[in-house]
Amino acid sequence: MADSKRTKNRCSFCGRSEDEVGFLITGMNGYICDSCATQAYEITQEALGTQKNGATKLNLEELPKPQEIKSFLDQYVIGQDDAKRFLSVSVYNHYKRLLQKSSDDDVEIEKSNIIMVGSTGTGKTLLARTTAKLLHVPFTIVDATVLTEAGYVGEDIESILTRLLQVADYNVPEAEQGIVFIDEIDKIARKGDNPSITRDVSGEGVQQGLLKLLEGSVVNVPPQGGRKHPDQKMIPVNTKNILFICGGAFDGIEKKIAQRLNTHVVGYSAVRNTATIDKSNLMQYIAPQDLKSFGLIPEIIGRLPVLTYLNTLDRTALRAILTEPKNSIIKQYIKLFDMDNVKLTFEDSVFEYIVDKAIEYKLGARGLRSIVETIMMDAMFEIPSEHKDSFVVTLSYAQRQLEKANMARLQSA
Repeated sequence: MADSKRTKNRCSFCGRSEDEVGFLITGMNGYICDSCATQAYEITQEALGTQKNGATKLNLEELPKPQEIKSFLDQYVIGQDDAKRFLSVSVYNHYKRLLQKSSDDDVEIEKSNIIMVGSTGTGKTLLARTTAKLLHVPFTIVDATVLTEAGYVGEDIESILTRLLQVADYNVPEAEQGIVFIDEIDKIARKGDNPSITRDVSGEGVQQGLLKLLEGSVVNVPPQGGRKHPDQKMIPVNTKNILFICGGAFDGIEKKIAQRLNTHVVGYSAVRNTATIDKSNLMQYIAPQDLKSFGLIPEIIGRLPVLTYLNTLDRTALRAILTEPKNSIIKQYIKLFDMDNVKLTFEDSVFEYIVDKAIEYKLGARGLRSIVETIMMDAMFEIPSEHKDSFVVTLSYAQRQLEKANMARLQSA
């Protein structure tokens, strides 16, 4: 009996036998138990300083400057210089705000949340996604359309922060210095300009709930998202240093802008003043009172002090979007065919034809993608099996494909 005890394998660190531990890991000249292995890992992480108990240390010298951020955006997004400048400055100031030391003086820099307004397909979400590639802080994009008041079908407002926590791998200090892009903010506008006398659970109610997030407060966040439950463990997150960027199409807000501009011209000066207004691009005259008329409550407008707009894409911009950016639509299809060892080329007249159709359907850059996808669908289906070395898209081929696909359904979308 004594011999069997002496022959049992023991952990070389704590001395416990294999019967007293979960399991032993065998080495060249000894053993380590599961408990000691776990402790060794924790000690190593603490010694290397990689344990997730704090936020990443930022250095002002290493941060991208506003001009550098805009230059990076220029590689992927065509035009929209005003929106790029606003976005670049807001992101850079957010970095500087995080680096501010409270002991410097009594000046405390407040965060400047930003709202971007532009019609569909002008690049709001693309700007946000491209910015995320360059950032040193957690960045997430969430959709406002699924949000409802607590207790109703849909997602709670706190689920916005759940996405940020997931991106930061649940490192709370890291998430508390992140950036959140809230897309489709216009979809939570209240139904009328006046406060609702009924329960507006997916409109005005959501806006009221967003106030504490935008302003800065400690919010209890469900770690897995979805609905909150009384017995569920919550993660407290302070939103004071989280930058919020909102974007929305605000379809029909041009009418609100036009009504406001007309109220400013009275008497003999009416003709002179209206002549200076560019009626083809009323979005450039957007003001906070237009957002209020559309259905955003004054409190939420005040917490989004930086207001910028995105221009409607003209013919030149649409033509450039097709081929110039690093991840342009045409380059993506060329890459897809290249993976099948097929050299794909387009006639220049095809690009002009695609732009003409995109302008006709008024769907912006998304319309370009839909049209090119329709033109290339048959080729993408057939060519991988035909073992061709090259394929040329001609104008006549593009016209046949669009006619065949009955593009009228895209126009009515």
